[in-house]
Amino acid sequence: MRRTTRSRVTAAAFGTIALFTATALTGAAPASAAFTAAAAGPVKAIPASIGHRLASGQFPAPLTLSQCQAQLQASCYGATQLEQGYNEHPLFDKGINGAGRTIVIVDAYGSPTIQHDLDVYSAQYGIPSTTVQVQKWGTVPPFDPTNTDMTGWAEETTIDVDMAHAMAPGAKIVLAETGVSENEGTSGMPELMAAEDSLIKQGVGDVISQSWGATENTFPGFDQGDYSSLLNLRFAYKDAQAHGVTVLASSGDNGVTDDESDGSTLYPYPVTSWPPSDPLVTAVGGTTVQLDANGNRLSPDTVWDDPATGGGASGGGKSKVFSRPLFQSGVANVVGNSRGVPDISMIGDPNTGVWTYNSFGPQDNGWELWGGTSVACPVFSGVVALADQVAGHRLGNLNYGLYALGAMQQAGAKWTGINDVVGGSNTYNGVTGWPATAGYDLASGWGTVNATQFVPAIAALG
Repeated sequence: MRRTTRSRVTAAAFGTIALFTATALTGAAPASAAFTAAAAGPVKAIPASIGHRLASGQFPAPLTLSQCQAQLQASCYGATQLEQGYNEHPLFDKGINGAGRTIVIVDAYGSPTIQHDLDVYSAQYGIPSTTVQVQKWGTVPPFDPTNTDMTGWAEETTIDVDMAHAMAPGAKIVLAETGVSENEGTSGMPELMAAEDSLIKQGVGDVISQSWGATENTFPGFDQGDYSSLLNLRFAYKDAQAHGVTVLASSGDNGVTDDESDGSTLYPYPVTSWPPSDPLVTAVGGTTVQLDANGNRLSPDTVWDDPATGGGASGGGKSKVFSRPLFQSGVANVVGNSRGVPDISMIGDPNTGVWTYNSFGPQDNGWELWGGTSVACPVFSGVVALADQVAGHRLGNLNYGLYALGAMQQAGAKWTGINDVVGGSNTYNGVTGWPATAGYDLASGWGTVNATQFVPAIAALG
């Protein structure tokens, strides 16, 4: 398994794409204001979501949008711009901010400075901070800032917490930390699943955000048609279903392909990853989002795909393990007899990235710009928390309601809050991907959301 790649305009993992810092790449002192364009390849043990790729040093403060465009040739957004971009402010004005709901974030190792860093992030954007309740599962080793595996996961943790809080500032956040890194295959997965299952059984959490995953093909027995090593890990999702907990996962950052067992080579043909391929999970893909300095949309979102520079692409495709679930019957012409991924998409392109703040190590001490589906998944978890608040209860498996809304939107309904994403594809690394077409597709799912419309609409179906 591996974490989703993140892209930081600095690092890489399954669903987060971050630009690597100048220090991490060269051993030089961190550049506080200079952008270092460095090729950001996938980092083997970085949280899954399949995408963290970035190339910058830390900054003493987040750059403005115009500064990012001039200095980094990229757009960059803070919390208030994301909230405006997804039209959350009308909900906030009504007191719908996630209050009374809990988002669970699950990452290996966690970050030793997560509370301080969230406080700094929140103060920067004028939103109240919240207490991050840390739950350690098993033996979590002491944090070592020279261990790139641990720092990669700490970056992932920061992205997950900051994005969830930005979108649902009133929600509680529980961070479950495990002591074994998730890479390809089953390494680290049992611990992650056990941590989730423990919280579910304790009644903790309404929505779980997972920015990590492993290519289905890397699970032991896959080539022989034996999927038991993967299927035996589904116990947490089955308990989530029984307890009405919503489970989300990043769809990946390598487009239609993904990592082989070595964690760095990409398959030369289409593959998908688990857990996003699981029918009990809602898979979140990535989009390119163009906003102005106030967070207003300048153009419709497009599917994230940056094959020319190796910057990643929104994960999507057909599962080899799971057959088409009932909720995808209406899109059988797209998915065939397989479970199709993703289901919905949110901001993921590192070239339209998001700011986070870290202070856990000398090479991770300042503001960094990130992208990847490791951003998209926690962003959507905040939207789900708002919907749970409106409903007054957990919404559970979101896919049935989501596909019902998608079908109504495609039929012409204007109130669903689903905005279709069309144009482009998730072709990547020479592997031909799926086009983003009208309605459901294997690059963006149903598209993206307008929260003010989507939140009450999905709440009503739950």
